[in-house]
Amino acid sequence: MSQSVSQDKVLELLRRVKGPDLSDNIVDLGLVSEVIIKDDRVYFSITVPAEKAEELEPLRQAAEQVVGDLDGVGKVTAVLTSEASNAPTNGNAAPAETHPSPMQQPVGGAGTGTGSVPGIKHIIAVASGKGGVGKSTTAVNLALGLKAIGLNVGVLDADVYGPSLPRLMGIQGQPESAEGEDLQPMQGHGLKVMSMGFLVDEAQPMIWRGPMVMSALTQLLRNVAWGELDVLVVDMPPGTGDAQLTMAQQVPLAGAVIVSTPQDLSLIDARKGLNMFKQVSVPVIGIIENMSYFLCPSCGERSEIFGHGGAEAEAKTLQLPFLGAIPLHMDIREHSDDGNPVVVAQPDSEYSKIYKDIAQKVWTSIEGKADATLDSAPKIVIE
Repeated sequence: MSQSVSQDKVLELLRRVKGPDLSDNIVDLGLVSEVIIKDDRVYFSITVPAEKAEELEPLRQAAEQVVGDLDGVGKVTAVLTSEASNAPTNGNAAPAETHPSPMQQPVGGAGTGTGSVPGIKHIIAVASGKGGVGKSTTAVNLALGLKAIGLNVGVLDADVYGPSLPRLMGIQGQPESAEGEDLQPMQGHGLKVMSMGFLVDEAQPMIWRGPMVMSALTQLLRNVAWGELDVLVVDMPPGTGDAQLTMAQQVPLAGAVIVSTPQDLSLIDARKGLNMFKQVSVPVIGIIENMSYFLCPSCGERSEIFGHGGAEAEAKTLQLPFLGAIPLHMDIREHSDDGNPVVVAQPDSEYSKIYKDIAQKVWTSIEGKADATLDSAPKIVIE
């Protein structure tokens, strides 16, 4: 990136773009926020009324063009956003105490919308109410389990702040893009993979707020050449914030898989995730109990460190399928750290069989829902 490119320079150029009132510019009107510069890429958002998003699309395009003409800028991404409750902030950065509303969403520009993704048959989310429950490890091994039963599978790492798929999959490097077209997904263990971790340094903190995260997620999904996939597994970030709400509302999810440990604290947070998907009408495929028990590698003794059966009992209470219990074992952890997940490293092990069994249950569930939808469709009869 040229040394001449800075937030101040970007804002100076954006002052050439008239606002919706055609008198003042979008910067002085306080509509520009979240200016982020990374390598040769520039990202920013423009706050507009949601009902005027379509007619203000030329404004977004003009903003991208004026910044794109700056020497040293290779790629510009501008997204129109709508604030439900917070007032827009000006230029360089929002005050530290400002938090985007959960209802703040991209309302225009490239990559937005809730339509299906060409070539992808089903998209499922693997989610948890809190971090530290082994969700990403579960998502990767679930994806590999789906591949093991003969499906074409991709994995999307939706955790912008803490991407872990590059390390879990043992993949290095950056995705390529032919002549500015869609990014080519990375490949690992027979899966197609995309993660923000391929685009930024592992030690680089992401300081984006709501609009930029939502824009990045929609682009990681929709501006990637996934090709033909039976299933895309989305490794969701933990919790129930902006990123989770965006994926639930902007992505045509076939269903969600909830990962929890047996202990009550994890189950409390898992219920929040379940309720979030319920509120946005995403079906829950079932619950997985991870770290269900510990098997001593020396003596084989079983210890229930985090308790046992809590997730299964919760599934029964909520009348949801219980997909399976995965033990806490060093082999799973070591192979994950090595970028060689256990389903690949030990395909005939007890642990791999559990993941494959869960994968079969997930596939049966989403295929069954698809068949039920087709069966309920009106039939045209020609006599």
